[in-house]
Amino acid sequence: MLRYTLMRLGIFAGCFVVVWGLVYSGVAPRGLGDSNYLWVVLLALVISAPISFVVLRGERDRASAQVVARVDRAKANLERNRNQEDVVDDAARGARSHTS
Repeated sequence: MLRYTLMRLGIFAGCFVVVWGLVYSGVAPRGLGDSNYLWVVLLALVISAPISFVVLRGERDRASAQVVARVDRAKANLERNRNQEDVVDDAARGARSHTS
């Protein structure tokens, strides 16, 4: 997951540099007033999103598989703990009913 995030940030940084160069060279329009930095960031986000979606498809699938595996392990651990609690509770109730 960290690798995917770093790759996504790298694509954004590359787009930011390109957009910044285009805006300051006059090829792309400047923002209004003092909003120029915000304009460059937003434009870089809009451009990097579809690029990341296409280029990082395989990495995103691998990250998704890792997340699914972690969730499955957590669910299995919760179920195991729940079963252990049930066994202890049943044993305690059985011991109480025999002493009464």
